Amino acid sequence: MASLNSSPWIPANIRICLALLFMLLIEISTAHELSPTFYATSCPRALSTIKSAVRSAVAKEARMGAFLLRLHFHDCFVNARIISCADIIAVAARDSVVALGGPTWIVQLGRRDSTTASILAANDSLPSPALSLSGLISAFSTKDFTAKEMVALSGSQTIGKARCSSFRDRLYNETIIDSKFAKKLKRKCPSSGSGTALSPLDKKSPKAFDNSYYKNLLRQKGLLHSEQQLFSDGSTDFQVIAYSNNAGSFRTDFAEAMVKMGNLSPLTGTSGQIRTNSLLFMLLVEISTAHELSPAFYATSCPRALSTIKSAVRSAVAREARMGASLLRLHFHDCFVNAITKIKVDYTLVPYVGCDASILLDDTSSFTGEKKAGPNNNSVRGFEVIDNIKKQLESLCPGIVSCADIVAVAARDSVVALGGPTWNVQLGRRDSTTASKEAATSNLPPPTLDLNGLISAFSNKGFTAKEMVALSGSHTIGQARCSSFQGRLNNEKTIDSKFAKSLKSKCSSGGSGTALSPLDVRTPTAFDNSYYKNLLSQKGLLHSDQQLFSKGSTDSQVIAYSNNVGSFRTDFANAMVKMGNLSPLTGTSGQIRTNCRKVN
Repeated sequence: MASLNSSPWIPANIRICLALLFMLLIEISTAHELSPTFYATSCPRALSTIKSAVRSAVAKEARMGAFLLRLHFHDCFVNARIISCADIIAVAARDSVVALGGPTWIVQLGRRDSTTASILAANDSLPSPALSLSGLISAFSTKDFTAKEMVALSGSQTIGKARCSSFRDRLYNETIIDSKFAKKLKRKCPSSGSGTALSPLDKKSPKAFDNSYYKNLLRQKGLLHSEQQLFSDGSTDFQVIAYSNNAGSFRTDFAEAMVKMGNLSPLTGTSGQIRTNSLLFMLLVEISTAHELSPAFYATSCPRALSTIKSAVRSAVAREARMGASLLRLHFHDCFVNAITKIKVDYTLVPYVGCDASILLDDTSSFTGEKKAGPNNNSVRGFEVIDNIKKQLESLCPGIVSCADIVAVAARDSVVALGGPTWNVQLGRRDSTTASKEAATSNLPPPTLDLNGLISAFSNKGFTAKEMVALSGSHTIGQARCSSFQGRLNNEKTIDSKFAKSLKSKCSSGGSGTALSPLDVRTPTAFDNSYYKNLLSQKGLLHSDQQLFSKGSTDSQVIAYSNNVGSFRTDFANAMVKMGNLSPLTGTSGQIRTNCRKVN
């Protein structure tokens, strides 16, 4: 075929126009050459690094998932002269939604970063919470989204929070708002003031990515003016109703709209740059590194580590069966405490507390540790067993095995010693150099929590309600002090009368509260599913135990585990692996203590 330039039948001016058009088409095509496998060869661990970091961040603070999703939306929606939707932000947004129970989607990759930014473009492009329905439709239409896609993307407001200043006018000036809902919000958002107080965008399930947002709108409980506009006798009412009735449809449409949003005019090829000094990237890499654990971590450096721990635990449990429960509880109380990660001025991360043996540290002049925190004081035990194991391992392989890993393995071996399931313990944790009484006090769930409080406490650590019920099954072994269940005996009706009477005989209202009773009255030293059977008979020892079966959302799961011990064992083991991965220190963070009770 003859070339364009050599075709005599095409006039020269037309040839020039066609050539320019052809070059333009190539440029436009190249600018959108994104691919889900863009980093498959050049950086094969990119997606797993981002996923691990996002999971960790969301586990520490569920609200972070909404932050990262919003960051992606605001980045892509701004349309200035040069636009960049950074791949890290795009993937982090997707992984945040997944971490909070939402749908997944394939993220197209290969974007490059802009070399400029515009506050004017951000102010002009991002939809305001004060927009009317027609304004919302117009704002999204400008970015080539249909009204249906706009309603789907608005569903992202099922997670996250908003400042009082963004919904104050709605509270005091609008009529299409549920009166009780408005009254409750006004308590924390007065008509004047700073307007910095926060309220969840979805009051029903603020940390779960579901379709409750649309159900709220049907009841006139949209937090923002722009949200309620989606259901206000307008053209989008039917779509809100559809999503409120069909979570699957919402998940599918949201995922498709997110893919479309991620393709809003990205820079590719040689446009823009790949920034090398991104604080976000350094943060993701550092957090990811903190999760490089392996069951074979000591295979070469200390091959007898696991057998040494196993032998010591078996001996301790044989002497006192209760020690198995104590060592399991020690691991739980160590991992569940999670203080906020700090970032120094030089961008060095200083994480502390969380599966890092901080619970083993004695108080010093510089900090008050976790041992004296309310949930632990005169309650957590097993320290001498850990000391004995550490002493043996220091003789075998000095300075190699961390106290944090000893606690994690001892917990698993304790469960096995009492007839429970086993699991692969990920190893390679390092020990903290500090501890926090305040963090232990505020993070550990008390036995007085109701069901919603339990779900919230575990959700804050990234656990589902099902995983919470499974982990609660650890109460099939161990004992509790009278002081932790006395209130239940004297004030509650959801307790078997004969069971309560037998407990009162050893737990008088005027006593010291130190008397002990087994958490599982049926088989107190066997790791089985009797705990759940007790709950069905209203024989849960603690208030928080019985809340799992109290005509609430977890009743069905309690029944399932009471009928299927195999299902409980599997789910418990999986949840324990997940708990063991809560913010461990690895690499060069922390240290390997030679004495678990004090910093080197």
